[in-house]
Amino acid sequence: MTAAALVPGAERVAQVIVVGAGPAGAATAYHLASAGVDVLLLEKTAFPRDKVCGDGLTPRAVKQLLAMGFDLDEPGWQKNKGLRIIGAGHRIELPWPDLTTYPPYGMARARMDLDELLARHAQKAGARLMERTSVTGPILDRAGRVVGVTAKPVDDRGRKAGDEIEFRAPVVIACDGVSARMAMALGLERREDRPMAVACRAYYETPMHDDDFMESWLELWDGKPGESNKLPGYGWIFPLGDGTANVGLGILNSSPAFQNMDYKESMRRWLAQTPEELGFRDENLTAPIRSAALPMGFNRKPHYTRGMLLVGDSGGMVNPFNGEGIDYALEAGKTAAEIVVQALGRLPGPARERVLESYPAAMDAAYGGYFTLGRIFAQMVGNPTFMKQATKYGLPRAGLMRFVLKLMANLTDPRDGDFNDRVINALSKVAPNA
Repeated sequence: MTAAALVPGAERVAQVIVVGAGPAGAATAYHLASAGVDVLLLEKTAFPRDKVCGDGLTPRAVKQLLAMGFDLDEPGWQKNKGLRIIGAGHRIELPWPDLTTYPPYGMARARMDLDELLARHAQKAGARLMERTSVTGPILDRAGRVVGVTAKPVDDRGRKAGDEIEFRAPVVIACDGVSARMAMALGLERREDRPMAVACRAYYETPMHDDDFMESWLELWDGKPGESNKLPGYGWIFPLGDGTANVGLGILNSSPAFQNMDYKESMRRWLAQTPEELGFRDENLTAPIRSAALPMGFNRKPHYTRGMLLVGDSGGMVNPFNGEGIDYALEAGKTAAEIVVQALGRLPGPARERVLESYPAAMDAAYGGYFTLGRIFAQMVGNPTFMKQATKYGLPRAGLMRFVLKLMANLTDPRDGDFNDRVINALSKVAPNA
């Protein structure tokens, strides 16, 4: 019997196909299923599975998780009060802002757990999750419109096996991550004028696993500061509450060292200078150091074309200020689902198409101006002189740093906020969408 025969014909047809069951795909599928849409969620791997990520969840992401009905007081969720910033001899703790729009706390949870929780949540809402199903490309009708996808089963070793299967739906949503194979199949190439970053991370057993603050290191040294070499990039330590912390290093492509950096070795050299009692040494690694690219600032557009929407990393929905992508994946998934629900309520043709075409405008309205500011910031951060002066003179000023935290994490109240909120909202509004 062929692999295609194992999937009955009726199971290969849906109202919506979502490609990829990471945070973007799972959130999209959850909201679609909750609205009564027949949605097919295709995931190339089997859960649980790992993804390279910092595992930190800002209050923006927490808001979405709460709205989806997650109980964040259950075991496994590590709550944090804010961000501790370290650099230029300074150490400052910045609590998450107390806003009406977002909760005043963040969370952390390893992607090995988080992604499966989100996917199962979508499944419970009614989404039809198919694991070990690797989508190989879109199916186009005679007019060049996406009307489904082709896929192949994946075996226990992660290899494609068996016959190609066709799945059909009038709307396809690509949530296939940084590879963006679905978008590339439609000719949507990555924009070179958008920032990219590479992040590497590992898990260490450490006594600071239950620290109340996430840490961000703005200066990385391979020895005593001022007497050794300064390493390019920035570092983080995100406690997970389970005996371990997610520790990582990231660098933007605006840095002169981007092309030639040995990420893993740089991370080891930085961590060798941290206190030994914290445990950030190879003997306390619980998994190998891994790296991945971060597509930032809408680096792939348009976010809708010919029956297919892009959500999450496939559309470059990573914040250029801080490298955070989960919150934007969750938010964009909700927006995409709402628009698709409205589109499906119209007859196929121009009326439905007009609704679907509103999705890129909704993304630009939500993040376009802010991401433009972030692209400018990413260029500045790549300049070592700017970073040296900003760290030296900025960190001691608590008021300025509270503004910076709100700006970098995109945490403001749209109405009745404080002065910082009004400045950030105004800048985001006047910055052009490009």
